[in-house]
Amino acid sequence: MDMSGVQTARMTSVRWKIFLLLLLLVSINYIDRAALSVAMPAIATEFDLSPERQGLILSSFFWTYLFMQVPSGMLADRLKPRALIAAATIGWGAFQALGALCTGWFALLLTRLGLGITEAPIYPGGVKLNALWLTQNEKTRGASIVDAGSALGSGVGAVVVAALMTWFGSWRAAFVVAGVGTILCGIWAWWYIRNTPREHPSISQAEIDYIERAHAEEDAREPKTAAGGSMLRFFTFRSVWGMCASHTCTNLIFFGLMTWLPTYLYKAHGFDLKSLGGATFIIFFAGFVGEVIAGSLADKWKAAGGSSNLVYRSMMMVGAFAVAVSMLGVANVRSPFAVVSLLCVALFFLRWCGGCNWATPAMLATRARTGTLNGIMNFVGNIAGIFVPIFIGYIVQTTGSYFLALMFFVAVAVFQMIVVLAIDYQKKLPV
Repeated sequence: MDMSGVQTARMTSVRWKIFLLLLLLVSINYIDRAALSVAMPAIATEFDLSPERQGLILSSFFWTYLFMQVPSGMLADRLKPRALIAAATIGWGAFQALGALCTGWFALLLTRLGLGITEAPIYPGGVKLNALWLTQNEKTRGASIVDAGSALGSGVGAVVVAALMTWFGSWRAAFVVAGVGTILCGIWAWWYIRNTPREHPSISQAEIDYIERAHAEEDAREPKTAAGGSMLRFFTFRSVWGMCASHTCTNLIFFGLMTWLPTYLYKAHGFDLKSLGGATFIIFFAGFVGEVIAGSLADKWKAAGGSSNLVYRSMMMVGAFAVAVSMLGVANVRSPFAVVSLLCVALFFLRWCGGCNWATPAMLATRARTGTLNGIMNFVGNIAGIFVPIFIGYIVQTTGSYFLALMFFVAVAVFQMIVVLAIDYQKKLPV
């Protein structure tokens, strides 16, 4: 028997190793974001910050992150995602470490602006790799694996930062460790990621053939588009508005919890630093599990013959309904155990919806415009990141309670159940 022929035919799984690396990068991305939220009680005491000023600093990251989304998406389409992702990772690690040198709130705000600029390309770059490396029935798993890092990183970040603050007695040490670790991971990303399957030294011919055959079938069904069409044409389609609205709803709740959950548990339920880190990890890890399960379920349902509209509309409505019910429960229970349990349910189904959101650009856009449409979706969705930390800070300062903030999350989840009906997941846009 010709064993070399057997070796050549063997299918490798390089594409999934790349997406596990992207999961790590997004997790680190959110560890760096969560570091400030967990450290905020100590920073607020050191810098004498009011709730409104805390909300301003927590929000500032999103000012630059927001406005870099569309340029990052266009760069992902026109340049190479490998270089974009590696450079962004090294850059945000540097800004995270610089935060440790701050002696006042304004300097800290400036480092958060830099963090926003450099973190912006990671999702558009990841979505572009999704289009270049995965088949039509793998895209939701790929998107969910990448975006699950948002929940995993937020949870792990709480534990890591809380532990470092306990060991060193300083929030600054946590920022340095997170920053240096991020820079090393950026170097690793450059070493392993490639822009296309044929460029990767470890991939087998069988995996290349599998991916290229699926892409050829997908391309045959894509609408013909004029080269260089304006990205503004995307906004003439109802599905794009529905996609952006759904992503905004998920972000309003997730970023609200990511930025204020540690302070909420500390102030409203008396959690100390140790229990705060553990509870936050459990809550966000539930979100990680929910997103991974949702991605696998959606792809298997589609592969079994389910239409994209049936699969995604059903999953999104179930997820949003579960979020609304669980957040309503959080607003009305007092037991710390019950609060954490309900928040676990909320995060499970919130990230369940998040994975479906991130798979949507690859379903609606042609492969050449996936990065741009992702940038548009994330630009609109991250307006929530600017708005919600300040809004919650205002509510808490005005009412002295988190009740209305939690009811706001309930209303957002109900609204999301409606807007997903505007998305036609089965129709590629001719842009």
